Amino acid sequence: MLAWSFAATLPNLLTPDQRANLPSFMPKHAMTLGLDLQGGAHLVLEVNQNDVKTQAYENLSDRVRELGRTEGLGYSGLLSTAEGVNFVLRDGAQMGLLREALKAEPVQVNAGEGNAITLVYSETFLTELQTRALAQTVQVLRSRVDQFGVAEPVIQQQGTSRVIVELPGVRDVARAKAAIGKTAQLNFHMVDETATPSGIVPPGRLLLNEDAGNGVTRPLLVERRPSLTGQMLTSAAAGFDQYNNPAVDIAFDSRGTQIFAKLSTEGVGKRFAIVLDGKVYSAPVFREPILGGRAQISGNFSATEAQDLAAILNAGALPARVDVVEERTIGPSLGADSIQAGMAAMALGLAAVLVFMFMFYGLFGMAANVAVVFNLLLLVAIMTAMGFTLTLPGMAGMVLTLGMAVDANVLIFERMREEVANGKKPLAAILAGFEGAFRTILDGHVTTLVAALVMFTFGSGPVKGFAVALAIGLIVSLFTSVTLTRWMILSWFKRMRPARLPL
Repeated sequence: MLAWSFAATLPNLLTPDQRANLPSFMPKHAMTLGLDLQGGAHLVLEVNQNDVKTQAYENLSDRVRELGRTEGLGYSGLLSTAEGVNFVLRDGAQMGLLREALKAEPVQVNAGEGNAITLVYSETFLTELQTRALAQTVQVLRSRVDQFGVAEPVIQQQGTSRVIVELPGVRDVARAKAAIGKTAQLNFHMVDETATPSGIVPPGRLLLNEDAGNGVTRPLLVERRPSLTGQMLTSAAAGFDQYNNPAVDIAFDSRGTQIFAKLSTEGVGKRFAIVLDGKVYSAPVFREPILGGRAQISGNFSATEAQDLAAILNAGALPARVDVVEERTIGPSLGADSIQAGMAAMALGLAAVLVFMFMFYGLFGMAANVAVVFNLLLLVAIMTAMGFTLTLPGMAGMVLTLGMAVDANVLIFERMREEVANGKKPLAAILAGFEGAFRTILDGHVTTLVAALVMFTFGSGPVKGFAVALAIGLIVSLFTSVTLTRWMILSWFKRMRPARLPL
């Protein structure tokens, strides 16, 4: 076990090049440093819950339109907001039809004067939607971060509307923030060239801005309802267009392929707009039917931006807009200073403990010192094998467990002194010391372990790191301070057979 502990700990003391040159039978994995030790970005994102409600009510307004087409429901002035769906029934006698059609949905149908109707979702349903949107946001963010190759990121929910994102080692924070926070709702709209894109926007149309290059935009009128959505994408990859400019090649699933083939067949000679988060990236013309289910997004962006866009599309769209409400950047030099300070504190604390134990307990103190060093090696080896991310609080937890290990030996040795003072022979005093102190040691370790479990359950980020390091260290110290120290002292006693104990 000692050999394994040393072999597993060694990579943490070597550079990446040195680890790569280790023999094949040696472990090469080292602990990943956390945000506070290697630098990076800490972001707190807030999910825009109004967007969640707005999208829900837009879907409900689509349901009303469907009733108009399939059930003959007559209405006018259909308008959806974040507060509900409003419209006017042309015939009040159709109120029963409306209520019957929506009875299976969590919708309240409120009637006003002049057949004015307001549709409102129940608070319970809206809360479920917001909870689901937050969980989906966490999943999408995790997929996006994985696409960017960030090692050991921290992505966790905070409260009912926020997400904490920690990106250790990230240097270009602006790029990471832009990529992570992009909603990435990709839609394909047919362009309406029959109306002038100025003045009052006709019903069923949407006025967007098309990038004309050199920072110039021009108005573009498109159909409000997208003909195709990004949910039908199967893949996206950065590439180049026919003019050798950066672009993103996309592929649709079977349903998307059929829709795109129909659009391109019926729309030869017409334009369609590729819209991402309300921005028109390009609006090409269908020159011929496209039956293979593939398209290309081109625009005025760099190769890096094309790669980021492809990664974002592969990860999927966020269910709602997210806003950065807190941002902290930790530079690599500050992280290096933290490592040096933490290592210095650990080394100084270990040295002080070793000197103290030798001065007060002599030869037995040296046995305890060997157990403490082995405790540290075994603790680092286990944390490395578990893929633990080391942070400053984690280092503090490691130092605390060293103190706990020494405290256990102090209890054992003091109990031995008491037994010797009571007239017991050396071997009997040794055995009584370990047996008598074990219950006290176990109680102390279990109590501290319970505190660590509580911190892990209810804490977040650094607090969890401290709790994990403390819990592992407690279990390891219980083994080294009792079993290993006992074995060393008894082995010494059998060999030397002293007349009195060196305490």
